[in-house]
Amino acid sequence: MTSGPHSRSNPAPSLRLRLKPKGPVTGYVDGGWWPHSRDLSAELPELAAVLSVRLGPIQRISYAMDTWETAPSRVDVDGRHVRMEGFRSQDRDTVAVTGLNGQRISLLVVPPDAGDTAGHDAMMAAAHRDNADSPSSILRGARVRRGAATSSTP
Repeated sequence: MTSGPHSRSNPAPSLRLRLKPKGPVTGYVDGGWWPHSRDLSAELPELAAVLSVRLGPIQRISYAMDTWETAPSRVDVDGRHVRMEGFRSQDRDTVAVTGLNGQRISLLVVPPDAGDTAGHDAMMAAAHRDNADSPSSILRGARVRRGAATSSTP
């Protein structure tokens, strides 16, 4: 038996996104997104591509400036330039994605370092049809703390 160098390609991590079912708008957010990092350049193209199925072509994405590492002024999605808008006044736990038709999806942002159970619970709560809790309440309810991986199991 011979052994040689093995090369493994690390596949890109899958998109962690849950949306409320289509219907009347309720609550603060329309679902939850759990990015793998605080790098918007790396995280947003896949998110925008998936959301374009519901929104059509994406026009802009707004985010809280203090929550993310440096962000580009635009992101390319399906060959189109999507404008990025950072605001100091935006809720730090959300991003908003707006289509060319004016439709908008507001998402809870689960911190990338959340524990598996807590992160999953936060996304599921945000995507529950009748959830009307604030983003911070959803994260608190799922026992997600910033800066520390946590789990909602004792």
